[in-house]
Amino acid sequence: MIDDTRSTEAQAAPVHASRSRRHTLVLAAGLSFGSAIALGLTRFSYALLLPAMKADLGWSFAQAGAMNTANALGYLLGALAFPFVSRRWPVGLCFIAGCVLTAALMSIGGLVSNTHALLAQRVVTGISSALIFVGGGVLAARLASAHPRDAGLVLGLFYGGAGSGIVVAALLVPVTTISGPHGWQWAWFALAAACALASIAAIAAARRIEHSEPSPVFAAARAASPVRPSPLPWRRFGFMLAGYALFGVGYIGYMTFLIALLRAAGMSAAVVTAFYVLLGLATIVSARLWSGLLNRMSGGKALAVFNAVLAFATVMPTLFTQPVVAFVSGALFGATFLSAVASTTAFVRHNLPAVQWTRGIGAFTIVFAVGQIVGPIVIGWISDGAGLARGLVYSSILLAAGAILAMLQKPLRV
Repeated sequence: MIDDTRSTEAQAAPVHASRSRRHTLVLAAGLSFGSAIALGLTRFSYALLLPAMKADLGWSFAQAGAMNTANALGYLLGALAFPFVSRRWPVGLCFIAGCVLTAALMSIGGLVSNTHALLAQRVVTGISSALIFVGGGVLAARLASAHPRDAGLVLGLFYGGAGSGIVVAALLVPVTTISGPHGWQWAWFALAAACALASIAAIAAARRIEHSEPSPVFAAARAASPVRPSPLPWRRFGFMLAGYALFGVGYIGYMTFLIALLRAAGMSAAVVTAFYVLLGLATIVSARLWSGLLNRMSGGKALAVFNAVLAFATVMPTLFTQPVVAFVSGALFGATFLSAVASTTAFVRHNLPAVQWTRGIGAFTIVFAVGQIVGPIVIGWISDGAGLARGLVYSSILLAAGAILAMLQKPLRV
């Protein structure tokens, strides 16, 4: 009888493990809609709106870049505030608030046309996006601890969710941007509606993660840690922070101005839309493509690989402005750039105790935001003087420098 019981339990264990894994991946996929809102629909959609807004409002490239700089400034403010906010309210609630606020704030872009008002809207939207991104990163890391073997895939799914937002934006913006003065405003309303729909799935996943039992690893780390966690070892992961800051500067130049470069090269709206859809689909695929690398590498080598690939992808369309080259560049870029973001969460999970995950992810989010503040203005200023291609060459150089710095980062072994 005892043997029969043990046999039944042994047979049930793999089934339970399979269901638990499937449940974890479903939650990660649901949570990824938050990344779709914070990045794909809110930030990266602007590259599609930029040509129409620039022509309608008479902006220079530096002024057009300032819109994404404003968004990154708000993102920085949100990242700085998050550790304090999360002490008062649960991480899941912060994430949910960010989703709701972002959906509401995006609609303001369809109501105003004054440059200063649009800058203010981008700042406030950046703050709410940071609540989504930092909070979602913490929830994803917590979820990954439940299945360490799938940790890279879980993190990749969350960050790769931005790809679905990119695809939706690529399909929505062209059909909702009409000719005539301020015809781009309708696209803002469409993007706001998409954010609202994505929020439903993201909020449902966040609530289930927040109310589920913590994994043994996470619970043990919290129980063994003091109420106030020890300071982060900043100097010990300085190379990782610096490499990630340069990633922020370099990648945002591509995501802000590449569409304008392709349009300036004479590519049709259909080709540009197909390019952005391909980039978004490649981003979704990246979750599985790089999951093994994120699981294996606990130092800065993963970020170094990603930065190096991105440097190559960024320089390609500046050398050959042909649709085929642009599509290869977009596929490489899309399949890599958000895995660079995921690599920092993986680094935190590998090297810091669970009680410091919020602060660790927040630290990387801050340097990421600083890079994105600098990137659009600097690359836009270079593009005004020397052309868009030259601006993207500088983006590529910065990404290559980031790869070198990240390669120098060793595991913390804490």
